[in-house]
Amino acid sequence: MTSEAAICRGLRDLPEFDGAAEHAPLRQSCYLQDRHRGVSADRALKPARDLVNWVDETFAARGQNDQLREQLQQARRKAVAGEAAVAENAQLRKQLGLRRSGDIPGGYTPVAAQVIARSPTVWYSKVAIDKGTSDGIKVNDPVVDGDGLVGHITSATGGTSQVTLITDPDSAVTGKVVPGGAEGVIRPEVGNPNDLVLDFIDTSKHIGRGEDVVTAGWRAQGLASLFPPNIPVGTGTAAPITVQEASSKVHLKPFADMRSLDYVDVLTGGWRG
Repeated sequence: MTSEAAICRGLRDLPEFDGAAEHAPLRQSCYLQDRHRGVSADRALKPARDLVNWVDETFAARGQNDQLREQLQQARRKAVAGEAAVAENAQLRKQLGLRRSGDIPGGYTPVAAQVIARSPTVWYSKVAIDKGTSDGIKVNDPVVDGDGLVGHITSATGGTSQVTLITDPDSAVTGKVVPGGAEGVIRPEVGNPNDLVLDFIDTSKHIGRGEDVVTAGWRAQGLASLFPPNIPVGTGTAAPITVQEASSKVHLKPFADMRSLDYVDVLTGGWRG
């Protein structure tokens, strides 16, 4: 403490210091010294106060960022859930439309099922569904979705089943062209599961681009094909007549999208010979 500061402190203890006129210059000097010391102290403490304010603002901003991030994540989850719901509703509406269209033959009872497993690499071969023998499902039951034929049941337990798709390399379905009537066997093109091939039995009949192919279905001597007649399978793609005559086959694009299967109908019951 300086001598001036000590003098000011001592004088303040005197009762007459504040009121006596002769002490006015000295009081002014002491006041200026006090003010100077206050400014100096304020300057000395400013970095500390700034640090405290920065910490408070940083935590406040971090809290706001966390809140905004959580809100963004919630919005994203809602958007994804909404898109998934729209896709599911579209598939279910298609299935309902197929049931009402009359394409499912009489005597069959559709059992709605959800796809619960599929291979990410061999997606065109098999899928698993959440319905089984306890729901009336049996091996060889046909499986469809809202667009058309998907495959058939190849194994089943009480609560699950395996579906072999029509794009599986071992699949074979008897089909016919509508309205032309040409018949043949539908198999997947080797090396291209997105492409089906209809091998002709009657090579005198030709298929034009855009003509539809459905299951032929047949019964003979107490036997029947796995698939009932008239289930939509696919549509003819580019197939010049010269190519058809040379190879006795035409390429088809399947109606059902095997990559996007989420819901299917298993056609239970029906005629089994």
